[in-house]
Amino acid sequence: MSPSVHLDGITKRFPGVLANDDVDLVVEDGTVHALLGENGAGKTTLMNVLYGLYEPTEGRVVVNGEPRRFDAPGDAIDAGIGMIHQHFMLVDPMTVAENVTLGNEPTKWLGLAVDRDRARAEVVELRDRYGFDVDPDATIADVGVGVQQRVEILKALYRGAEILILDEPTAVLTPQEVEDLFVVFDELTSQGKTIIFITHKLGEAMAVADEITVLRDGRNVGTVAAGGTTREELAELMVGREVLDRVEKPPAATGDVVLRVEDLAVDDDRGIRAIDGVSLSVRGGEVFGIAGVDGNGQAELVEAITGLREPEAGAVIYRGEDVTDWSRRRRIDARMAYVPEDRHERGLVMDFDLVGNGILGSQHREPFSRGGRIDRAETREHASEIIAEYDVRPPNPDATAESLSGGNQQKFIVGREFARDPELVVATHPTRGVDIGSTEFIHDRLLELRAAGVAILLVSSKLEEVRGLSDRLAVVHDGEIMDVVDPEAVTEEAIGLLMAGEEPAADGERASAGAVDGVTADGEGR
Repeated sequence: MSPSVHLDGITKRFPGVLANDDVDLVVEDGTVHALLGENGAGKTTLMNVLYGLYEPTEGRVVVNGEPRRFDAPGDAIDAGIGMIHQHFMLVDPMTVAENVTLGNEPTKWLGLAVDRDRARAEVVELRDRYGFDVDPDATIADVGVGVQQRVEILKALYRGAEILILDEPTAVLTPQEVEDLFVVFDELTSQGKTIIFITHKLGEAMAVADEITVLRDGRNVGTVAAGGTTREELAELMVGREVLDRVEKPPAATGDVVLRVEDLAVDDDRGIRAIDGVSLSVRGGEVFGIAGVDGNGQAELVEAITGLREPEAGAVIYRGEDVTDWSRRRRIDARMAYVPEDRHERGLVMDFDLVGNGILGSQHREPFSRGGRIDRAETREHASEIIAEYDVRPPNPDATAESLSGGNQQKFIVGREFARDPELVVATHPTRGVDIGSTEFIHDRLLELRAAGVAILLVSSKLEEVRGLSDRLAVVHDGEIMDVVDPEAVTEEAIGLLMAGEEPAADGERASAGAVDGVTADGEGR
């Protein structure tokens, strides 16, 4: 039997960049195949070739034994290939059934009207065939991200997909939703579907994949059976050296409270209350983590703390001073660093070069500005230092931000913010889209700042990251802190329940906010 997918000698060149270099990839029919690699290794480019977004410079795409040429994603869809992106492409006011059939609706009356009853019936039949727990009449805006992901999968299946590409599908899910997704994988493959699963999480790849292919510097450096390898071997394949795939942090030596949030209430862009009555504090020399599914108020909380959003009530106290009304620039000048959630909207000016992006927020200060004029030599040297220290690729300070991959953009932002000599770092998803080697490096830098007495507020949807780095961990749901727990004592199951808005059973799993190392929820000693 022919494999579902054979990418044969795929080379893809862009001006000045060799993204894929003679890559062979074979994905067997009815299996889950994981794709791993560092940022810039060529994973996304390779999948974009398979999905018809890019035409290969050299090589062949073979699907089910037949060479294919895809000029657009529509051609790939016609060949039975579907792609579920990390950021869902759904219409919030529409129902599940309407989203699944959108653009391919069955019609009646000689094609003059959409046959909504038939559309709903077809979605129900598809849902039942694969055992998806989805209400066809629910509005997308009213369902969780786990359900939205199933809707995206149903959309692809409705269009006849036999091969599904999923890009970082667990990034926005709770642990329980991840388990549910893997059950979906099992059901899909049991019915003959083939899945290509892009992930940065080695443990998940090993748990759910049949085979794992690793790309490095645009080349396939190995395909291994998931059951016949280790996390350490995969990590070394990815980065070409031994990697410590865990966080090792010494005990915290905490100082005074640097940041205090008092009874904060913040509205989102729609005027809806996103954060309601949140209080917390962060001491120098500690990492205070916030865990939760994306969209539960973390973004609005961080924006209020960093001066990007005005709260409706409450106060932000920094170094003992009420800074609630301070501008973002004033907070930067006061040594408050910020790694934003949205690197494009908040972190970079995409058509600026890295020299210009390296001084954003500090362009008015020495040594970058002298006598009201930018010192180009100083700013270029600053950008070059960030590039070298954080291994930003390509290593060219004249490159524009938009020319970098997402992971390299992230590394540059982290390097810029950590170089501000901060007293407080607010880091939101600091390793989102970043490979394992760079993740290790960023974690080490965070712990170095912690050891130097810097207060760190860490927000991450990666549960293993926020548990590993945090000294105390707040779990948020629907704009409120459900609990503040000891990350070393609490179970992953208990955190997952809190993330879903449920209280864990009172059996000792829960590490109460008021009893973590004798510190109350807002960080004050009793």
